[in-house]
Amino acid sequence: MKFASLLTASATICVITGAGAFALPQQPVMTLELAKTLIAGCEAKAQKEGWKMNIAVVDAGANLVAFERMDGAYLGSRDIALRKAEAAAKFPFPTRALQERVFGKDLKGGPVPGLAFAPGVIAFPGGLPVKTASGVQVGAIGASGGTSDQDETCAQAGIDAAKDALK
Repeated sequence: MKFASLLTASATICVITGAGAFALPQQPVMTLELAKTLIAGCEAKAQKEGWKMNIAVVDAGANLVAFERMDGAYLGSRDIALRKAEAAAKFPFPTRALQERVFGKDLKGGPVPGLAFAPGVIAFPGGLPVKTASGVQVGAIGASGGTSDQDETCAQAGIDAAKDALK
């Protein structure tokens, strides 16, 4: 009996002290606080310019963290803002780059037109990946309600507003 108890205790100690050897590396994540900062920056830019935006922030897995629809923003743009954020989370570049791959820089045909039909891909500007200063992608922001350029400018304003939090 005593030998079995000693063996169990020894095994337990080995498991407890050896757990650190199997610890997963820590990585920055999209928090609600960061998402709110991104939205606030985008909203401030939109208000300054007189734009009415839908703004979505997702985590690195393209899961919705926060969403805001400004007063008067198009109801149909809600889904577009979310899809832009999701696409930018799934790919490590702005949705403008998807547009260029699908439609070309001149919008007369790109090298991968079929990409426009892939589920979860939205091929026009307004979705930007959100990365730390060291380049770790923590999520994405999508804006919709203005022109594509206005949407992208608004999303970038959100990222700019969160610059300190992304260090």
